[in-house]
Amino acid sequence: MVWIRGGTFLMGSDHHYPEEKPVHRVMVSDFAMDETPVTNAQFRAFVEGTGHVTFAEIVPDAKDYPGARPEMLKAGSLVFAPPPHPVNLRDYSQWWEFRFRANWRRPYGPGSSIRGLDDHPVVHVAYSDATAYAAWAGKDLPTEAEWEYAARGGHGQTEFAWGDELTPDGCHMANIWQGEFPLQNLGTDGFERTSPVRTYPANPFGLYDMIGNVWEWTSDWWSCRHPQDAAKACCVPQNPRGGALEGSYDSRQLNVRIPQKVLKGGSHLCAPNYCRRYRPAARHAEAVDTSTSHVGFRCVRRGA
Repeated sequence: MVWIRGGTFLMGSDHHYPEEKPVHRVMVSDFAMDETPVTNAQFRAFVEGTGHVTFAEIVPDAKDYPGARPEMLKAGSLVFAPPPHPVNLRDYSQWWEFRFRANWRRPYGPGSSIRGLDDHPVVHVAYSDATAYAAWAGKDLPTEAEWEYAARGGHGQTEFAWGDELTPDGCHMANIWQGEFPLQNLGTDGFERTSPVRTYPANPFGLYDMIGNVWEWTSDWWSCRHPQDAAKACCVPQNPRGGALEGSYDSRQLNVRIPQKVLKGGSHLCAPNYCRRYRPAARHAEAVDTSTSHVGFRCVRRGA
């Protein structure tokens, strides 16, 4: 882990997606953070040591999903499946496929494996899997404020975690999508899916993959925007814990009430023409019962 000295910083952005607004001052205390996202090798050690069964490996209970088609109530997870033709970018169902028996061991479904991917981030982990691992390791999941402070690496309000240019001097600084999403992945950064966790340069705090590769769970409930900046310096929130549980539900899901947590960091599927969330300020809502092929996590430890 890397020890990070706390401080006050400007959180959020006023120049991109509405949920990132407004920029506001936040204070965080000292904490330690994992250098990298949790890898397949690390997660395997946890599973072998505890017998943990991930959410994606458990058959859903019909009572939790009223109206669900019975044939869909099987263990599995969401896998990115690029379409063979142009699609409406507003319809993410065109490139996400729920595959039965897809899980952290079989990231693309039956017939796939993580052989040779020990140093890649573990994926297909729901929020409960991330918190179970953290408890086993004697750690916690970061708050959104801790995560963003760490990702910025002391750079202040720069566009990206490394500065204001996406690829300085033509150098790729993170594993994101090159080409026309979701049809064409040029792979000029060397990877079409996940990448080994120390492939790209660390930020000034010594943290790897804070941007791109996989989205990362935080402990904060989702809110559709940040609070206003404090009127006085004495009122700047210290170690804020995000929104309220009641405000985290997806208003479009009237029959199924599953709360949502904040994801940070973007992933290898973020592209300039879609989901420009490869930035420290970017944030995304994820239901706690959802696992996908592009979401992972890392942990923190607070106190001396």
